[in-house]
Amino acid sequence: MQLHELIGYLAACLTTCSFVPQALHTFRTRDVSGISLGMYSVFTVGVALWLAYGLALAAWPIVVANAITLALAGTILGMKVLYGVRRPD
Repeated sequence: MQLHELIGYLAACLTTCSFVPQALHTFRTRDVSGISLGMYSVFTVGVALWLAYGLALAAWPIVVANAITLALAGTILGMKVLYGVRRPD
């Protein structure tokens, strides 16, 4: 494995894993007040497109990283919708 490939795998792993703490925190507390519905909606669609791109290229590191990220981001987005969008007082 070449250095640039190792860097790519490490970057994919770290960026994917970065969603785990938010997903766990949101699941445990049910507090979604600090999560932007717009940002997570756009981000989740973007990740889905990256996944489609990876599938089209048969680039498995892109596919795996984005499939996991899509599951985590989709979970957070789902909790935001499920637990409600708070309206400003």
